[in-house]
Order: sequence, then C-alpha cells, then structure tokens
Amino acid sequence: MSISGSNREQWGSKAGFILAATGSAVGLGNIWRFPYLAGENGGAAFIFVYIFCVVLIGIPVLIAEILIGRTTQKNPVGSFRTLHKSKFWRGIGGMGVVAGFVILSFYAVVAGWTLGYIFEAVTGNLLNYDIAEEASSHFVELTASPFWNVGLLALVMILTMAIVYFGVQKGIERGSKIMMPLLFVLLIGLMFYGLTMEGSAQGLTYLFNPDWSKINTNVILAGLGQAFFSMSLGMGAMLTYGSYMSRKENVPTSAVWIAVLDTSVALIAGICIFSVVFATGQNPDVGPSLIFRTLPVVFTKMPGGYLFAILFFVALSLAAITSTVSLLEVTTAYFVDEKKWPRKKAVLIIGTITLLLGVPSALSFSPNTSVDVFGFTFFGITEFISSNLMLPIGGFFIAIFVGWIWGFDKVTEYVKEGSEKLFERFPWMIKGWKIVLRFIAPILIIIVLLSSLGII
Repeated sequence: MSISGSNREQWGSKAGFILAATGSAVGLGNIWRFPYLAGENGGAAFIFVYIFCVVLIGIPVLIAEILIGRTTQKNPVGSFRTLHKSKFWRGIGGMGVVAGFVILSFYAVVAGWTLGYIFEAVTGNLLNYDIAEEASSHFVELTASPFWNVGLLALVMILTMAIVYFGVQKGIERGSKIMMPLLFVLLIGLMFYGLTMEGSAQGLTYLFNPDWSKINTNVILAGLGQAFFSMSLGMGAMLTYGSYMSRKENVPTSAVWIAVLDTSVALIAGICIFSVVFATGQNPDVGPSLIFRTLPVVFTKMPGGYLFAILFFVALSLAAITSTVSLLEVTTAYFVDEKKWPRKKAVLIIGTITLLLGVPSALSFSPNTSVDVFGFTFFGITEFISSNLMLPIGGFFIAIFVGWIWGFDKVTEYVKEGSEKLFERFPWMIKGWKIVLRFIAPILIIIVLLSSLGII
C-alpha cells in the first residue's frame, strides 16, 4: 500500500537502517549525558526509571515517527502535507527540520571537543592531572580558545558533510555499518578493561544494585527526559530515516532493536566510566563535567591510561559523528524533496550555513568573543530553544497526530505492513500502542516540557 508514489532511495538492508537509526539515537547523550545523570540520580534507581520510560514512551513514539516517514516516503514537511491538509501540521514538520538544523549547529561544537580530546590523549596531555580541578581548568582553557573551538567545529562539519554527500546507501548506511560496530567493539573492550581494575566492582554495585529510596520526583523526571532525548525523538531524524525504509520491513521490531541498542550503549558506557571512576576513588556525581573533569584524573592513575584515553575519545567521537550525520540529513532531505535541489548541492549549502551558524556557539566559551542573548550565551540559547522546547513539542504532536488526527484505522493498516505476523500473534499490541499515543505519552511529554522550563 502506498500513498506517495515516490521513487525515493532506500536503505540497502534492514540492518543498515537499524544501524543508521541507532547511530542517530546513540550520541553524546548516551556516553556523556547518561553516565553523569546516573551519577547525580542514584545510579541503579535512575537506570530502572530510564529503562521503564524507554519502554513506555520511547518505543511507542519512535514507532509513530518512523511510520509517518515510511508511509509518505518524504521529509517531515512533505510527510505532514501528504497526510493532512492543515498548514498547522506542515508547520510541525517544519519545526522538526528547523530543530535538526539548530541542534546540529551547537551539537557540532561539542562533537568537536571529542575530536580535540583525541589529540589531547595522543599527545599525552590528559595524563598530567592528579586532581579534578586541574583537569577542569585544562578543559576551560581549551574551550576558551576561539581557534580550537571553531577549527574543530569545521572539522566535524566537513566529516559530516562528506558522509551525507554520498547519499543514503553509499554515505550514511556505509558509514554507519563501519562506525556503529566499531563503537560497540571499542566500548565493550573498554568495559572489560575497566572491570579488571581493582575496586571496579563498586561501580557495578552503584549502577545495578538499586536503592529504591533514591527514586523521587527529580529522578523520575530525569529518567523521563533522558529516555525521550536519547532516542532522537521529535527532531525529524527518525521520520526522515524512516522515509528511506521499505514497506516490507517491520517497523515495531526495528524500533525495539533501535531502543535496545541505544540503551545498551548507554549502559556499557556507564560501566566503562563508573568501573574506573570507583577503582580510582573518584566522585561519581560531579555532574555534566564528569567526562572532561574526572576521566583525565582516572587516566592518569590507571594502568594503560594512555591507550584507554585514546580509545575512549575515539568511541565518543564516533557516537557524536553518527548523530551529526542524521541531523544534517533532516535538512538535506527537506531541500531535496521540497525544493528539488540535487543532494550534493543541498549538503554543501546547508552544511556551510550550519557551520557559520555554529561559529557564535563555538565562540560562546571565550570571554573575549562570547555573544550574549538576553543573558544567555549564543550556545546556551540555541540549546535551550531546540532541546527544551522544539523536541518535546515535536514529540508531543507526533503522538497526537498518530493517536488522534491521522485516523487510527489507517494507522493500523500502515503499521501492519511488514509486521502482520507480529500483530497476529500479539493483537493486544495495537490497542496498547493506541492508548500510549493518545493519553500516556502526551501527558508525560508535557511533564518533561514543563520540567525543562523549570515550571515543575
């Protein structure tokens, strides 16, 4: 069944789609944000809440977003225009395109830090610190350099543009098939290495032995927010990747695989980090600066710290680049579909504009070049608007659209394409998915939005 009639390029295989979509979901949020949130929110108790939210909200909304793309075979704007006449819904699709564009502009700055820290690791600069304050000062000095920040931003964008330039199969899918397995191999190797260190068992206890008394409103909100943001929901990336998906593929099982792999990376990263943090007697709850503030001290104290540091930041960079690729593809797909631009032209123009937009964010960390917007740095305001407003709003309306507006009889027909046997075996899944999209997900996403705005 088709409603688009598109001769759109498609993934070469189901594995290619799953790895590319997992690459979009797996990013700094898994390896950087997840461990420090776990550290701040009681370890195992937070992980339990996070996994519960992934199952309850993440997977149902992910299925909905992929399904919209696969059904229409178009970008976010074209998808909503095809499915509904209202300009409002076209605007929701447009917001996803803009969100992906804005997020890429500042995310590429942070991705640049990970590349920069590969160089710092190779030169041995990360092995000079016995206390966290010294490592933190080094990080502040590096990020205060306009040349360091802008140069690395440019490098990230060049690498990202090169992959997207060659298209879905030859660029994104081929790159994902190399980068994602390499990321898993590196992380698993680092995990086993960390577990061999004396005292690492404390890290495992911290991560997997829950203290249920730690679960409170803040932990639930943190887990809910991380589950939503870590899966790249609401920014048009999964919708766009879904638009390159064959109708023969099973959307629900693909979504589950993406969620499982995404969560696995977060857990493996947590084991990597906390095994060595506890083995070297460091503090697990120092917050967002955990990687850049604590790990250099860990590398200094641990056997083989030089090699561990290099491999860790290579893995972190791979996670970052797979996400920047998906973000650039969202905007590229819009101009290819809607404006009929050749892909190569779209990548070069949009990539260059994104790079230029990212420069003020890159300069936000230098006292001499920072630009304030209503008291926020340019980096801070772009991150806040896109991550705290656009993403939850986008996710909310995707759930509402599929649950209420599209027509659930039609939705049921489309989601069953490629997954008939699954729903024959588990007929209750459709009803459960409908309830989540109509009621549970919208309410919980609104709670995430209000929490991110500091209202609750």
